[in-house]
Amino acid sequence: MSDSRPLPEDLTLVSAKTLAHYSERAEKFWTDTRDHDVKQNIDALLRHIPSAPPLRILDFGCGPGRDLAAFRALGHEPIGLEGSAPFAAMARAHSGCEVLEQDFLALDLPLGRFDGIFANASLFHVPSRELPRVLNELHAALKPNGVLFASNPRGNNEEGWNRGRYAAYHDLPSWRAFLNAASFMELEHYYRPPGLPIEQQPWLASVWRKCDSPAATGA
Repeated sequence: MSDSRPLPEDLTLVSAKTLAHYSERAEKFWTDTRDHDVKQNIDALLRHIPSAPPLRILDFGCGPGRDLAAFRALGHEPIGLEGSAPFAAMARAHSGCEVLEQDFLALDLPLGRFDGIFANASLFHVPSRELPRVLNELHAALKPNGVLFASNPRGNNEEGWNRGRYAAYHDLPSWRAFLNAASFMELEHYYRPPGLPIEQQPWLASVWRKCDSPAATGA
């Protein structure tokens, strides 16, 4: 299980302000994002999981529950994780799934439980100094050969406050280094939205397999 010591004051502030930003805009966020097409991302996770369905999927940062409902409609057994109380309540209502109400910086996850983790637009809120710890906790929560999907807005490794939210914008080499250090092996990466020039693709999506030893640099 995760370290239960209190967070340093500055990390508590990071969580509190970022979660407050989303909680205050929960209904508008749902309206603005409920119809977003992330099938490409869902497929990228599922096609790399070797286990037979139904799969136990952790939707890390599930928001109001759009993708939880999608995984459930596909016959899987998703569980949400969300730090915003309004989002967590909406996710339960919209999906009918269990939702763990946990701060990304104070996780308490079961060991070896999940076939896959779907971190769609969530891990970029983790400060870089805390990312190795959080990735190790996600690694521990996966079953052997489990798969992690992540999609984050990319950048040049800058981080800080952006419109009320804390965010870290990694480039591919930096992101790859963090994941390799946490014993994940790269399976694929791509940029989104599809079909546009790369300068018009602000999102970096990547898929990783859990390894038992430090991972080699991915493809």
